[in-house]
Amino acid sequence: MKKIKYHIILFLLHAVSLLPLWLLYRLSDFMFIVVFYLIGYRRKTVRQNLANALPQRSETERKEIERKFYRHLCDLIVETIKLFTMSDTALKQRVETVNPEWIEELSQDGKSIILFMGHYGNWEWVPTITFHYKRPALSGQIYRPLHDKVMDKIFLLLRGRFGNLSIPQQQAYRTLIKLHSEGRQNLIAFIADQRPNTDVLPHWTWFLHQETAFSTGGEKIGRKTHSHFVYLEVEKPCRGHYKLTFKPIVPQDFQAEYPYTEEFMKMLQATIERTPELWLWSHKRWRFSRESQQIHRKNK
Repeated sequence: MKKIKYHIILFLLHAVSLLPLWLLYRLSDFMFIVVFYLIGYRRKTVRQNLANALPQRSETERKEIERKFYRHLCDLIVETIKLFTMSDTALKQRVETVNPEWIEELSQDGKSIILFMGHYGNWEWVPTITFHYKRPALSGQIYRPLHDKVMDKIFLLLRGRFGNLSIPQQQAYRTLIKLHSEGRQNLIAFIADQRPNTDVLPHWTWFLHQETAFSTGGEKIGRKTHSHFVYLEVEKPCRGHYKLTFKPIVPQDFQAEYPYTEEFMKMLQATIERTPELWLWSHKRWRFSRESQQIHRKNK
């Protein structure tokens, strides 16, 4: 049954993907009306997140950000579907990588690169960065498998079109340590702004004006493999176009337990505050507080 479902969904997505992008954006406009006005998909979560994360903005400003976020979310959906049939040439025209030569220079010492980024802009188009550098020769991303096995398989197929590794989160440490021991230099992207997938959240920082639990896996692996830490800045100059810039992560406080991760979160916050509608506000990022985790730990 799952095999049949897989082929049906794949066929439908591929068929939709054949539509020209301008027509897909008309579909996105229609989706926005349905998702925003009729369904109200996670409106309560989005509004609460915006209110807590952007207290300096007025209610009117936050409502406008909310509306723009849903427009961008619908664009993100059709842009992701378009990846099934979009040519490399078309992607190169729409995704500008500003300084890929810096990555090649950085990797001349043979060290691998941990690339930190967020659910910001269009992360499914980010793998196009591999078009623009030859070293490191091996690139990939860490991902959290979807609960729906069929959709997980489809997304793996989609992400594999660039020839990158897709490493499940639970296998990240073992896989990257193995690559390091084999001397295989790599650039691996960690979308590191999600809430850690664990019952106990031990590491917290101040992010978007509230205490926030954060994942430490990327930095732990990077230290173990003596990797460079880099941030990917994402901008959206106009609809359907993205600008990617590699930036070094230079911690302000090396005394922190996880200085590179905390500095990444500061950099991401600056990016979000500049153009907030491009972040994934529908995530239940702050579902658990430090206090609730302490109670959970005591009750175990």
